[in-house]
Amino acid sequence: MHADSEINEVSPDLIAMAAEVMRILADPTRLAIILELEKHGELGVNALAELVGKKPSGVSQHLAKMRFARLVTTRQEGTSVLYRLVDEHALALAHEAIRQAEHAIAGGQIPPHHR
Repeated sequence: MHADSEINEVSPDLIAMAAEVMRILADPTRLAIILELEKHGELGVNALAELVGKKPSGVSQHLAKMRFARLVTTRQEGTSVLYRLVDEHALALAHEAIRQAEHAIAGGQIPPHHR
C-alpha cells in the first residue's frame, strides 16, 4: 500500500466527501451515464437520455448532481451543452463496482473479468 493511501492519514472531511461521491455513484442511471461518457467522450442530455433509456429531464437532474460533485463538466457548443467526465476516477470506481457485482452474481463461479 502506498503511504499516501493510508487510512489514518485521510481527514474526516475527505472521508465524508468520498462517501458523498460513492452515494452519488450509487444509482444505476448515473453509472450508465458514466459508462456512456466513457464510450462516447462528450454527449448532450438528449443523446445520453436515449442511450440510458431515461427521459431527458431525469437525466438532466442526474447530470446536475454529478456536476455538483465534480464528476462531470460541461462545454457549450452552439446551443448545445455537452457533458464529459472530469477525470478517470469516477470511471475507475464504476468499473470496480461492476467487477464486484460480477463476483456477487457469479455465485462461486469465476467472474468474467478473471477469465
